[in-house]
Amino acid sequence: MSSVVKIYALFIGSALLMFGGGLQGLLLSVRGAEEGFSLLALGLIGTGWSVGFMAGSLTVPRMVQKVGHVRAYSVMAAVGTVTILLNLLLINDVSWILLRALSGFCFAGAAMIVESWLNEVSDNRSRGTIFSIYTAINLAASTLGQLAMSVTGTAGYVPFVVGAISFICALVPSAMTSTPQPRPMSSAKIDLGLLYRTSPVAVIASFSVGMANGAFGTLAPVFGYARGMTAANIAFLFSVTIMLGAIGQIPFGRLSDRFDRRMVLIALGGIAALAGSLMLVFNPPEGVLLYFLFGLYGFAAYSIYAIAVAHANDFAKEGEFGRVAGGMLLVLGIGLAIGPAVASWLMSALGEVALFVVTTTFHGLVAVFAFLRMRIRPIRDATGRVRFRPMATGSAKSTPQTIALDPRSDEDKPDQETHDVQGRP
Repeated sequence: MSSVVKIYALFIGSALLMFGGGLQGLLLSVRGAEEGFSLLALGLIGTGWSVGFMAGSLTVPRMVQKVGHVRAYSVMAAVGTVTILLNLLLINDVSWILLRALSGFCFAGAAMIVESWLNEVSDNRSRGTIFSIYTAINLAASTLGQLAMSVTGTAGYVPFVVGAISFICALVPSAMTSTPQPRPMSSAKIDLGLLYRTSPVAVIASFSVGMANGAFGTLAPVFGYARGMTAANIAFLFSVTIMLGAIGQIPFGRLSDRFDRRMVLIALGGIAALAGSLMLVFNPPEGVLLYFLFGLYGFAAYSIYAIAVAHANDFAKEGEFGRVAGGMLLVLGIGLAIGPAVASWLMSALGEVALFVVTTTFHGLVAVFAFLRMRIRPIRDATGRVRFRPMATGSAKSTPQTIALDPRSDEDKPDQETHDVQGRP
């Protein structure tokens, strides 16, 4: 905990970053619908975010190596601030798609720098605590950002300015902290062939989660708007979904540590597919049933990816964690980029409720494929399995530096040296 106290400034910066990101993501979907953007354009806004996030994850480390962490972080925060203000000045679909990609790029870069800093000041004894607190803070701040839309509304300039203030204020804690800058960032190595050989279930689950949750995260606010919900109620609906998703990771994660993780994936995929199917059957207006089904969806769907990662690591050989986790991030990102575009096309053709055709299909695929693999591959002995770790829910939030911060990466690297303020060992 002493390590946590020393880096409180980084946690504050990350919280401000996630607050603005939560507000911006929900705001653009609802405001875009109010402005009359087509469903395809709204889907491509979500795709733009994922493409920009992946690009930032791959290229920002080289930028940091050239100019340093503080300067690079300042650039990310400044450009992110400008981006959300340009969303206000350029209200048209093409501009928002391009700006959303730029926002994703900046968000990935800023998050990677913070995570790299956190990893530098942690060691094998404190990394688990730091990882858990970091995940909890990000989740809480993102949820508060979404709830803020219930106060700011979506009309006018206020919500955009609030988001911009949050982004630029995220720069202050890192600029003022005395914590030494970390060493050069390391990128996650990508090896999809290794990932598939390690766990086909993990590949299918990661892609399916990206397709389903990417579509849901981008277009479910549009679904709520089509139901005549106010901005405040849409924000509350999403907050309930995410919070139940976070809560669900605790019992499901423990179950996956005790039993075959594929059995848990079958259950979660089945429950999420059931929630989507009931949405298709009843197509409920705003009311108790809508909140219940959204909550049921979040409770099941947002736990799948973390369990899939744990399952892949059960079969990963020593020293392969980074490459396996990097492959999982890439597969997830591909799904996150494609899902919103596919869902928007279906919604244009079949109506807003067709969003749940995508979620039902891909969550059902997780359950079916995991069931088939159980008939082929035996369960891994409990003594050779890693411990489940909760992960942030929702859309793309993980970066290669999240892998370095994850306690399960301890086996891949030696204990880090401690450095003084000047960076001397």
